[in-house]
Amino acid sequence: MAYVQRDQPAGVPPLELTGERTLPDVPAENYWYRRHLAVYEWIGARAAGLRMLDMACGEGYGSEVLSRSAASVLGVDANPEAHEHARLRYVRQNLRFERGLVETYGAAGEFDAVVFLQTIEHVHDPTAVLEHFGSLVGSDGVLYVTTPNLLTLAPPGASKSENPWHLKEYRADEFRSLCESVFGEVEMLGLFHARKLRVHAWALSAGWDRVHAALKLTKPFYDRFTPAIAASDFALRGGDADLDRALDFLAVCRRPR
Repeated sequence: MAYVQRDQPAGVPPLELTGERTLPDVPAENYWYRRHLAVYEWIGARAAGLRMLDMACGEGYGSEVLSRSAASVLGVDANPEAHEHARLRYVRQNLRFERGLVETYGAAGEFDAVVFLQTIEHVHDPTAVLEHFGSLVGSDGVLYVTTPNLLTLAPPGASKSENPWHLKEYRADEFRSLCESVFGEVEMLGLFHARKLRVHAWALSAGWDRVHAALKLTKPFYDRFTPAIAASDFALRGGDADLDRALDFLAVCRRPR
């Protein structure tokens, strides 16, 4: 049975959890929500005074995070239900939402920064989409793009995970090459587990799966553990980070070719 958001503010239509987009307010989805939120917060800390476009903004929570520091934020999504939900739920003077397609929305030089998180793996022509975003930010702007790491998302040796919404999943070198084909300056960072998620990963490597299953603790433990995950349980690292071990990649792109 599909899960639908509960306890929404009065007049805000709840969204159904389909797997296409991440939602807040869903305890079992909290890991993925916080994983995405960590990146929005990192970008938001660098957004002061900027005109920002949050493309494929989904439920709208990320656009709201960006609007806490940016001069203005426009959240754009093609889905009518997501657009209506975001428009009614997140109301700030410097934040608005519109419907539009990632391939065509916007005018040249209209934004200082474009944010495109966890969506490039969904598009049919990623190069054309990146070129379009490059035109929106121009020579002085910046594009932030994230995508999951094929090596940590899909089973070993598989060309793609079982996510039906994903058309193409990338290794670090593939994603870098894609971005560098459109932008003259690309900085690559990786998102990794931190704090209690790092401890949990160590416990799994030490056999925690066998222990909780044998003690019949699986459901009670994860019913408490998963909702307690915070954005601070993830960390972005660049420089010498081993990107092949990253959960997601973040490309910070400047100077479109």
